Amino acid sequence: MEQPLRDLDPPSRILLGPGPSNVHPRVSRALTAPVVGYLDPAWFSVMDETVALLRQVYQTTNRVTFPISGTGTAGMEALLFNLIEPGDQVVVAVNGYFGDRIHQIALRAGAEVFPLRAPWGEPISPGRVRIALREHPQVRLVALVHAETSTGVLQPLEEIAEIVHQHGALLLVDCVTSLGGVPVACDAWGIDAAYSCTQKALSCPPGLSPVTISERAWERVSRRKSAAQSWYLDLKLLVDYWLGNRTYHHTPPAAMVYALREGLRLVLEEGIDQRVARHRQLAEALWAGLEALGLPCLATPPNRLPTLTTVLVPEHLDEARVRATLRDRFNLEIGGGLGPLRGKAWRIGLMGAGATPANLLLLLSALETTLAAEGYPLQPGAAVAAAARVLG
Repeated sequence: MEQPLRDLDPPSRILLGPGPSNVHPRVSRALTAPVVGYLDPAWFSVMDETVALLRQVYQTTNRVTFPISGTGTAGMEALLFNLIEPGDQVVVAVNGYFGDRIHQIALRAGAEVFPLRAPWGEPISPGRVRIALREHPQVRLVALVHAETSTGVLQPLEEIAEIVHQHGALLLVDCVTSLGGVPVACDAWGIDAAYSCTQKALSCPPGLSPVTISERAWERVSRRKSAAQSWYLDLKLLVDYWLGNRTYHHTPPAAMVYALREGLRLVLEEGIDQRVARHRQLAEALWAGLEALGLPCLATPPNRLPTLTTVLVPEHLDEARVRATLRDRFNLEIGGGLGPLRGKAWRIGLMGAGATPANLLLLLSALETTLAAEGYPLQPGAAVAAAARVLG
């Protein structure tokens, strides 16, 4: 007779990789709140409160703002499948792994895609967007990644948004690794559609993708000549449940919405400006520590992303073994490289509840110890001291 499985007991790690990040204790408590029915008036109140909080964090008055049931890629697909009709011309910025994912999904949506490619580690210049739109006057949508998780590049948006709107197109932005950690001002910048996730700077578990859509973009969705390719991600149906007649669409993950509501409350209690400043200071301290170790970052200022840093690994180091040592000896998780950076880079995330001086200094100390054991030349304590000077 087979023995029953042991009780679930995953390790409690310090998550300093590209995501997920550590869940805030208040968010963990919210996950245990009683689940109610999807048509219960008490649940409708939670929905309305979550939407109102999300608008504040996205810095928008967009009516169509709510969380999609699914991770960030679900938000990506929902916006692309609803804003693109077969045959539409679309410009996609491809300067990292997730820009390429947008490209692939846009193709599946039936778009004629004109990719704007740049080396991994570099942003897309506004001038290239302007040229692309001049060359392709029928383009209806421009899509790019605000915070590229594979490279640590923070993409400037405001000038590009102005160029896109002058052309009469819509701007779609991936805010997966930016929302809650760096400025995301949808209305002020002219972002027409954006999606994010819960498991990074919002300090929640993975499972929802908050989206926001401007009136201009919603008009495009409303006037579609064909149904969206995905029934589950059909925004017209989802909006009717979240913001309209509460018509049943699917059973939403109530516990995850509770978690998101609490995560958004934490953002606003801290203050968006203060939260951005916290992430920025910790990132600058990390960069100082890495410089003291002689470890270069892939992205260069001023386009370096505070929430996620991609570090180039010296050729003689076994990057996977270093990560394994950090995990097994120090209980710390950092990420490896994606795509062409696989085996050549580490990705260090300082996001949400995990973005603390204690976590940063522990990581640098553990990294020093691990690299020294690998025979890497360094000055003991230099990285921690450099970071501490930035922290003050």
